[in-house]
Amino acid sequence: MKMKINGKTLNDELEIIEGMKFDRGYISPYFINTSKGQKCEFQDAYVLLSEKKISSVQSIVPALEIANAHRKPLVIIAEDVDGEALSTLVLNRLKVGLQVVAVKAPGFGDNRKNQLKDMAIATGGAVFGEEGLTLNVEDVQPHDLGKVGEVIVTKDDAMLLKGKGDKAKIEKRIQEIIEQLDVTTSEYEKEKLNERLAKLSDGVAVLKVGGTSDVEVNEKKDRVTDALNATRAAVEEGIVLGGGCALLRCIPALDSLTPANEDQKIGIEIIKRTLKIPAMTIAKNAGVEGSLIVEKIMQSSSEVGYDAMAGDFVNMVDKGIIDPTKVVRTALLDAAGMASLLTTAEVVVTEIPKEEKDPAMGAMGGMGGGMGGGMF
Repeated sequence: MKMKINGKTLNDELEIIEGMKFDRGYISPYFINTSKGQKCEFQDAYVLLSEKKISSVQSIVPALEIANAHRKPLVIIAEDVDGEALSTLVLNRLKVGLQVVAVKAPGFGDNRKNQLKDMAIATGGAVFGEEGLTLNVEDVQPHDLGKVGEVIVTKDDAMLLKGKGDKAKIEKRIQEIIEQLDVTTSEYEKEKLNERLAKLSDGVAVLKVGGTSDVEVNEKKDRVTDALNATRAAVEEGIVLGGGCALLRCIPALDSLTPANEDQKIGIEIIKRTLKIPAMTIAKNAGVEGSLIVEKIMQSSSEVGYDAMAGDFVNMVDKGIIDPTKVVRTALLDAAGMASLLTTAEVVVTEIPKEEKDPAMGAMGGMGGGMGGGMF
């Protein structure tokens, strides 16, 4: 399922859309047919899909005649619609109430071609101008037009809902995309393939992040985006204990290694100390002694970790304190790469961390340390 984040309300809202949504709106605002929301809405509409730009009136007249004969609205999705074609559509829309809307096809290059093909399969239509086919827009027949139960087009995006495509063909297309996902190594390609897969299978989830100010909405959007990315990473490679516990559980594996020389022994010790840092930092930020927390975690069963919010040792999975495996793995790899770079650098410039001391808070700091120690 694809998630889009949109913040234009006071309250958070989640909308599940059964259909296809893409980020292209109407080409001209004159296609708007409702005063509520500045959008174009149609029920039970035909869809004309074209890879090429449509500029001449003669190109779209046959499709308009078919739609008019069947008393259906017409949605035109093409590389672009301009010139005489656009002028004629707008004029007829304003003067005789022609039920039509023109939308630019989403994406670019091969991605646009693939998305148009997906739309054709989902709606039961054909793509005109497709390479290798001699299908011209002027020769359109009723069976070449896609069919949808509902269409909603705004200035920013368009939704094709309740497509009438053949279920078997849709399932075949889904399997083709899954096979492509298995072989591609490009993260960009994977993202696009997942988007297409979501549109054909589960639809689109729109999360509207609410707030009273732009600052609040943007801050919440960032958190939602982080959570969404973490969830996607978890789907890819699974989850591990959060709070630095997963790294701590790797230390016994290092203890079992037999170093070949003194350098390897030193390297193993450095990594062991490094793996403790995240858990110690979390504990320190919570106002307790990090080394004591790490020692307690290491002595506990494998699923137990430190809940810094509650100040207690808990089952991390049951409490929902987890991290995506991919995030922990890539963070460790990146850290190793940076450490390797630093060992080969001749000079490194860094700041020496300074302990901030506040005389006025000295007594309270001691009390905090005492309370932390009293927990054991």
